[in-house]
Amino acid sequence: MRFSDPQDIIALTPQWKGERFDDGRPRVPDSYLDALYDMTLEELWKPIFVKGYENQFVAMDSLHPEFDTDGKLKHKLVGRAVTAVYGPSRPDYYEASFAQAASEGRSGTPNQWLIDSLQDRDVAVVDMYDKIYKGTFLGGNLTTALKSRTHNGGAVIWGGIRDIEQMRQVNVQVYYRGVDPTPIRDFVMLSFNGPARIGSGEHCAVCLPGDVVYGCGGGVLFIPPHLVVEVVENGAKTQVKDLFGFEMITANRFTTAQIDRNTWTVEMLDMLLDFIKNDPRGMPYRQLDWSHEYDMARSGDPSDTQSAL
Repeated sequence: MRFSDPQDIIALTPQWKGERFDDGRPRVPDSYLDALYDMTLEELWKPIFVKGYENQFVAMDSLHPEFDTDGKLKHKLVGRAVTAVYGPSRPDYYEASFAQAASEGRSGTPNQWLIDSLQDRDVAVVDMYDKIYKGTFLGGNLTTALKSRTHNGGAVIWGGIRDIEQMRQVNVQVYYRGVDPTPIRDFVMLSFNGPARIGSGEHCAVCLPGDVVYGCGGGVLFIPPHLVVEVVENGAKTQVKDLFGFEMITANRFTTAQIDRNTWTVEMLDMLLDFIKNDPRGMPYRQLDWSHEYDMARSGDPSDTQSAL
């Protein structure tokens, strides 16, 4: 038994080829995290869904609203996952797990082991086995520590929280399953920076250490780190296609069926690139490469009317 072992984490995430933290987690560059703040859930979800990652979103309650009363973005959670899985206590395992934690220099309670490990832009992703009564992973004190350690990070807790009035005074985003006044009791850490299941039944996802966590008004999306570059690029393409497409629909230049197709025609792509080149709104998208879309347009069936996801 090892908690947060670098070699175990590297073995879990072999498709990541970039920089890693000392604990072995993939370190997606900050620039890509920053880009996600300007994107929507659907723009980010689509590129990973079409690659077979169909169970990466979980609907959850959030501590703070995503937007303020004026419609301005206030709390969007973007960061790198630090995962932990917990279970009900058992005396012999309790002793063994605490002995292992002590050998690794950890002290306090099993939820404190996780909080004490966090750093800038980390997101604690916790499978508290849906325990709410006596399963309150965060309260006022640990939420304050969460903010202090992660700054712009936060937490995703598949379990309970307490001291919610105090927690809402802290400018950090937390997603959770339920609220209860009881303190956390009778639990043990099963794994630290291993696979964590968030959700239940058909509505669950697996989060790995180093996944990019994207929290919005409706819940949380876990993005595999090796796909983040592609997700950001494809999300930007979807964003500018929507910007252009809405204008074309309003002007009655194209129908919704044409805009919603998976593969746009060469004519539509030419018009899109002209829009990107000449309209000031297209400036952020001028470095995107559209050669793949042109290849698809030239080789695709012009009668294809399949809607985009």
